[in-house]
Amino acid sequence: MFLTHRYRIVRFLSALAMLGAALAASATLFDNELTIRIEQGIESALPIAVVPFAKGAGINIELDVAGVIRSDLARSGKFLPMPSQDLPSRPARFSDINFKNWRLLGIENLVIGKVLPNTRGGFTLEFRVVDVYKGNQLFGFRIPTSRKNMRLTAHHVADLIYEKILNEKGAFATRIAYITVEKTPSKKTIYRLQVADADGYDPHTILESSQPLLSPAWSPDGSLLAYVSFEGRNSAIYLQNVRTGAREEIVAGEGINSAPAFAPDGRRLAVTLSRDGNPEIYLYELQKRTLERLTKHPAIDTEANWSPDGKTIVFTSDRGGGPQIYRVGLDGGTPRRVTFNMGPYNARARHSPDGKKLAVVHGDEKGYNIAVLEVKNGLYEILTNARLDESPSFAPNGSMIIYATMGARGTELAAVSTDGRLKQRLALQHGQVREPAWGPFRK
Repeated sequence: MFLTHRYRIVRFLSALAMLGAALAASATLFDNELTIRIEQGIESALPIAVVPFAKGAGINIELDVAGVIRSDLARSGKFLPMPSQDLPSRPARFSDINFKNWRLLGIENLVIGKVLPNTRGGFTLEFRVVDVYKGNQLFGFRIPTSRKNMRLTAHHVADLIYEKILNEKGAFATRIAYITVEKTPSKKTIYRLQVADADGYDPHTILESSQPLLSPAWSPDGSLLAYVSFEGRNSAIYLQNVRTGAREEIVAGEGINSAPAFAPDGRRLAVTLSRDGNPEIYLYELQKRTLERLTKHPAIDTEANWSPDGKTIVFTSDRGGGPQIYRVGLDGGTPRRVTFNMGPYNARARHSPDGKKLAVVHGDEKGYNIAVLEVKNGLYEILTNARLDESPSFAPNGSMIIYATMGARGTELAAVSTDGRLKQRLALQHGQVREPAWGPFRK
């Protein structure tokens, strides 16, 4: 049933404990690793082959480095890697390449490499990218690494390939944060804030709670997560170090404390508070521990997001009668509506990294979907078509948007390219996952 506008905003604000209960998983203990399934690809994807990397004498590494690179490139939708079993040969050196065979198969670029020991007790990952038709090397690198960081290094290799060939920075070595919900055999609901690689591997639990967790938000340098917890039976905003686990409660008190969003310089948070009786946008100064009210209106103002230059904030408000996106400067001037001619419901706006687009949750009688709005001309495109899509978050290179959607077993994550041509699902084997936030580039 189509939700009313005001109820929908309140649900986005916090949905309080009721939201957590409604999204609780129906399964028992589950594997927390996300599985990615590509549902729609791009016909113009570039043919590429990634040959299994050779290993130096005495090296025993279980990780399939080439497989990680191959999977990353496939997930981007812009490359069409040849399946490993179809490779006509497996050269490890440039001189071993039979260019004629690869040309006959229509392969444009070939990736070869080795994992070698280095003098510091670690490894060196060496790779080359070859232009098959020209018969020459495009580029190559030697990257020192360790057994522990081998998968991350493979992601960096995929980033380099993506950037050198497409002239666009790759985002394979980034991370995502999200909330999982598990219902145990004793019917107890467990919420976890987790961080994983962008491909769903290596999930780490940042916080586990019997009370709902909401709205994770990354700091610009990727070292901190801000989020909402109900562990005190009321919403409070916490800040937590991703590496050390150190955490502190920064905003609490009666009423709503919700929707944290870091400023681009990492010095402030925009938050939604109702301490003055109505949900408004406030700015929280992290160093001084001070609050400054930004919006003043009897309507609900929530879900703030900073422009990349840090000069303005967009937010959701029903001050016009239904939820729409508004923009306001940090001087607290009069907010201006951003979403026109986009129907009765538009909420939870998120800027693209270059500031040229906004991803929003767009609602009409058919349901709630992810749409992208061109800021300059007001044109928009609806990218998804499920009944209930929420929580969009751009990849740091702006190529993809991750979001939450309803799947066969409840809420799961999905991703769509900003042109709508590539679609993926990221699901747990059991349980539910929601509230995704794509982290920044690793420093």
